[in-house]
Amino acid sequence: MLKGTSRVLNSLPSQCRVCHAWPAQPICETCVSRFAQPQPRCETCALPVPQHIRRCGACVKTPAPLDACLAAVAYAFPWSDLIVDYKFHNNPGLANAFALLLRSTPWVEPALDAADLVLTMPLSRQRLQTRGFNQALLLAHRLAPDKTNTRLLLRIKDTPAQSSLKRAERLDSLKDAFAVDPLLVAQLKGARVVLVDDVMTSGASLFCAARTLRAAGAAHITGLVIARTE
Repeated sequence: MLKGTSRVLNSLPSQCRVCHAWPAQPICETCVSRFAQPQPRCETCALPVPQHIRRCGACVKTPAPLDACLAAVAYAFPWSDLIVDYKFHNNPGLANAFALLLRSTPWVEPALDAADLVLTMPLSRQRLQTRGFNQALLLAHRLAPDKTNTRLLLRIKDTPAQSSLKRAERLDSLKDAFAVDPLLVAQLKGARVVLVDDVMTSGASLFCAARTLRAAGAAHITGLVIARTE
């Protein structure tokens, strides 16, 4: 591709992927306003809660390993379809639209500004070869390229797709799945970390990764996802 061609292609007008308005961004402002209204969420697991409630009952009973958890939208129409398209149908270009969606979510900008490190949920080598890219890493690079570290948090065990497992099975399959590079562990001592993923379902993956980071010395961990199942 000739130098500058990709920049021109990215600037060409396109249809909204949701309402098909033309010309528009991949997700137009009208659809964002309609389908991405902020709602009260538990501050440590991002489940919906009533107004003025800080934590859900589950997190009050058993505190989550995250200090904060932020989700832009519910995993529902149209976001569920768009995320599937992004991850599984070779549509990495949607990362820009999702990054803008996240940046417009309350408390995301302050969390990114305060972070020392932005880390992503790592894929196993097998999953990365199958998918071709790490969807969380693309998001992180667009959110905070200067703070994103791709080598610190490692996935050392391949696991089945979490969506196919019950919660207890997810927790068991993720045991010892993550590790911190021992040569880089000093970077985590006392660090404020933002941990990025695309979708949070039970929280098993994010929680297991957070425990690994905490054990390595991270002082504050914020989970950041595009969508939360409800």
